[in-house]
Amino acid sequence: MKFKIPDKCLAPSILSADFSKLKEEIELVSPFSGLIHIDVMDNHFVPNLTIGPCVVKSLSKVSKIPLDCHLMVENPDSLIRSFAESGSNLLSVHFEDNPNLNRTINLIKKEGIVAGVAINPSTPASALEEIIFDVDFVLVMSVNPGFGGQSFIKNSIQKIKKIKKMIVENELNVKIEVDGGVCASNIKVLKEAGCNWFVAGSSVFGTPSPEKAAKELSEFIDV
Repeated sequence: MKFKIPDKCLAPSILSADFSKLKEEIELVSPFSGLIHIDVMDNHFVPNLTIGPCVVKSLSKVSKIPLDCHLMVENPDSLIRSFAESGSNLLSVHFEDNPNLNRTINLIKKEGIVAGVAINPSTPASALEEIIFDVDFVLVMSVNPGFGGQSFIKNSIQKIKKIKKMIVENELNVKIEVDGGVCASNIKVLKEAGCNWFVAGSSVFGTPSPEKAAKELSEFIDV
């Protein structure tokens, strides 16, 4: 899938969707979204087990917008080729416990995939001072990774501001993505802090009408 990286958009997370009808869920929210966010967990790096390349491959056949895969796994290097072949359009890997992060980012880029680095709530913005020159986006976790439906960690706003300042001062074209507890009550302040992409799981798929929720959240982003 060839696509233009969106400047600002909603990125619904299928972690909170009904897995028995993922195709239908994605089709409902796609008109109001720029990315579909996919959380990949291995029950080692984080305490949960979700989906792998086979599911992503199936979703790539039905999704009309890019698939944004967040690898919360040990040894992500061993999975990059599989996710590239599955149809992933964006891949993010974690800063934490990855001593060869630059190599991992380069492996993603060699596959022609948009490359990102993710940081947990306890990881400071300063950890990005070197790697930020090599990535296309930064994924700021505003909850502790592993499960959906958690409350937003307010300190994430200050972290996002620091990352945005780093990007501006170095004249970089790097997007900021935020994931965790994103909802109508905090999208505005996140946008003002410098966010570009807003991952929303339960605030979209945990509602009676995911289509309506996605539309309303996207309107906050577009204002």
